[in-house]
Amino acid sequence: MQVSANRLDRGFEKYQAEFEKKAVDVLRSGRYVLGKEVSAFEEEFADFTGAKYCVGVGSGLDALSLGIRALGIGQGDEVIVQGNTYIASVMGITINGAMPVFVEPDMFYQIDATKIEEKITPKTRAVMVVHLYGQVACMDSIVELCKKHNLMLIEDCAQSHGACFDRKMTGTFGEVGCFSFYPSKNLGGFGEGGAVITNNREVADFIRILRNYGSEKRYYNKVIGTNSRLDELQAGLLRVRLRHMEEITQERERQAEYYGAGIQNAQIILPNGRKRTRTVWHQYVLRVQERKFFQQYLEQNGVGTIIHYPIPPHMAEAYGYLGYHKGDLPITEKYAEEVLSIPMYSGMTREEQDWVIEMINRFGESGNQ
Repeated sequence: MQVSANRLDRGFEKYQAEFEKKAVDVLRSGRYVLGKEVSAFEEEFADFTGAKYCVGVGSGLDALSLGIRALGIGQGDEVIVQGNTYIASVMGITINGAMPVFVEPDMFYQIDATKIEEKITPKTRAVMVVHLYGQVACMDSIVELCKKHNLMLIEDCAQSHGACFDRKMTGTFGEVGCFSFYPSKNLGGFGEGGAVITNNREVADFIRILRNYGSEKRYYNKVIGTNSRLDELQAGLLRVRLRHMEEITQERERQAEYYGAGIQNAQIILPNGRKRTRTVWHQYVLRVQERKFFQQYLEQNGVGTIIHYPIPPHMAEAYGYLGYHKGDLPITEKYAEEVLSIPMYSGMTREEQDWVIEMINRFGESGNQ
């Protein structure tokens, strides 16, 4: 049997008729940028998250960079962020001229709330929380810490659509929540897309200006902005998927529960959801010391995998100027050497999961390593 690391076609096929009708409706409308679909999606996504405002933008990276800019963070400022994130989280900081300050992750792969305070300096303006893999950071402690030190809180929710801490949805704890709608996300479109949610009207209004060339009205440019507009087609298709988000999330919860009960191999470290949270399982991430051999073994037996992420940002060539060296973030680096995401996607069959589980459980047997 062959089981791909991800299957985007299954999620499309599940709601194919709705997607196709919406696409045709948008194409026939004659309005393709910043029309009624974008406005409707912004209202519906704000309602879904519990935020007051939502602004659709061109990508998850744009959501981060514009959200941070709208908060007035820039040259000379520091933003604390976890070390084991995707590099886009850090790019959102550095695009604005600010400096990332890295903190090690906890056992749930989120920023370790107990290690943030020691990184705070007079230059610190904000803490960025990345709800990695669809898990949730320890938000009560982080919110309290930010209030204590008068710091802004930025949430990177690119992988946490619908995830909650104490029934409050990620993205609504801080000044801005930044989302990606890349096709592989739980709430994924069919191209690029992103959004910023906030409870601050001035921040929302400023992002609307920034995303449209810095223009408040046509040909009147208030500031130097950019072109980062969620298009009508993506917004319309996202509205379709948003209507099914609870079903999509419950499916992933069932898949994660099945993996957790079925995988029985002492060499494999399974993920755990934090108490008081709802994990939406964007990725199901294992850890194994012999990852290279484990990944090769799974590939030979028809199981696709992905490493999220093999090179942590502080070790990336692009950020060599920050002056970090191997060993500076040992937990981050250890995770980067051990993590492996196994197949999980909308429409995955029980037969496919059984095959993945069987192959994992057989790893380490005589002749299987």
